[in-house]
Parts: sequence; structure tokens; C-alpha cells
Amino acid sequence: MKIGEIISVLDAWAPSYLAEGYDNVGLITGNADQAITGVLVCLDSTEEVIQEAIDKKCNLVIAHHPIIFKGLKKLVGGNHVERTVIKAIQHDIAIYASHTNLDNLPNGVSKKIASVLELNQVDILEPNKVYNDQPAGSGCTGILPFAMEPQEFLDYVKNKMKLQVIRHTSYINREIKKVAVCGGSGAFLIYAAQNSMADAYITADIKYHEFFSAEDSLMILDIGHYESEFFTMDLMADYLKTFDKEFPTFITTVNTNPVKYFL
Repeated sequence: MKIGEIISVLDAWAPSYLAEGYDNVGLITGNADQAITGVLVCLDSTEEVIQEAIDKKCNLVIAHHPIIFKGLKKLVGGNHVERTVIKAIQHDIAIYASHTNLDNLPNGVSKKIASVLELNQVDILEPNKVYNDQPAGSGCTGILPFAMEPQEFLDYVKNKMKLQVIRHTSYINREIKKVAVCGGSGAFLIYAAQNSMADAYITADIKYHEFFSAEDSLMILDIGHYESEFFTMDLMADYLKTFDKEFPTFITTVNTNPVKYFL
């Protein structure tokens, strides 16, 4: 089997037309005609992840975040992006990224979060694309298994999402029942979450002044970028296993989160 065959499967699942215009998805390094030896799934392609691929004899790394995002002008090892790309090329390792196309997929990143939180009646938060004649787009909403007081809800999210810490706005004066979610940087969907009549919005990368946007109409939870997308690795690996259960597919054991917490 060739790398290109796996890429064709991934492209059919989360096609590039679902990606945002600023994004860089698809095959980033490597030769699609090369015979594949194994797949390593990760959120971020780092030097440590490439070394893990080498150790596990995987010549295809499937990442959520594209290692080359804004372009490269040099390849001299001056930063972590250059060093990662150089190491991948030196060892004939292909890197493939499925980013905002996977975010906008109806059964993509946010739907996976909804599944982890056991939300019911899941809908797309901001439909702005079409996938197989069905609405697609950013984020999603869903209903909790039962209504929760704000403190109980925070405990629930912390447990389900395996979190160390949650940044959040003040408690609202009602139970939490309807929840909006968006994996990764989701400040752009705060007003959509409010308009959806959600009681809480779970996302990441919320800036100080953006927390004021809650206006006591809903709770905003910033659970961290890496943490909000952690289960995306399971999403990608599980899909590949539906293609070929016997194929050597691994999820990285490297914690690529650059953010550390002192508790």
C-alpha cells in the first residue's frame, strides 16, 4: 500500500474544500508514491514526534495542526518548524495535516468533544459549508444528559475532558443544560453560542477582553487548545481503523502541549 492511498481515504473523509482559506492542509512533506510502513497520529508534528515515528518504523505522520502554516523561507534548522521538517525529509517521513477541514466536518473535532461530554441532539453551531449535500461548519451544540448547577458542570467537564484547570466566566443564575463547543481557538463563535441559547460555551484561546462578551448570558469555559483537541487523535486513528483494522496505526505517546501548569 502506498502513502497516497491513505491520503485518498483521508481526503474523501475530510476534503480540503472544507478547510478555511488561510489553512495549509494535505500532504506537507513526503512522497505519495512511497510504500507505507506505518502511521503515527498526533496533534502537532514535532521533532520528538518524528523521532517516535522513526522508532516505530512509521513513515507517515498524520497531524491535526500543519507544521508549515505561514510558509518557510529557509531550511537551516533555525527554529522548531525547520528542524522538524528537515528531520522528516532526512528520514523519508511524510507529514499530512487535516486541520480546519476536520474542524468543519459534521462528525469532526467538535462532534468528538460532544461525544466525550455525552451530549444529545447535537447540531452544528455555525453552518457555513456543505458536505455531501448536508450542512457543515464550525462548532456544535448539544444537550447534557441532565441539567447541572454551574459548579457541578465544571467538575463534569474537568473529569470528562481530563483537564488540570479551566478558565471560566462567572456562574450564571440557572442550571447548565444546553452546551456549545468548539475545538481549538473558538472566540469567533461566542456570539453564535449566545444566539443558540446555550447555557455554556466550551472552547480555547479566549483573550481577557473576550471573556467580557459572555454578558452573564452564558458561561464561557477556556479549557486549553491542546486539551480541547486531545481526543482528535482518537477520532483520526479510529477512522483509519475502519479503513483497515490490521494496518499499523499508532497514536503518539508524546505530549506536544507547549503550555505547562503550575498547580
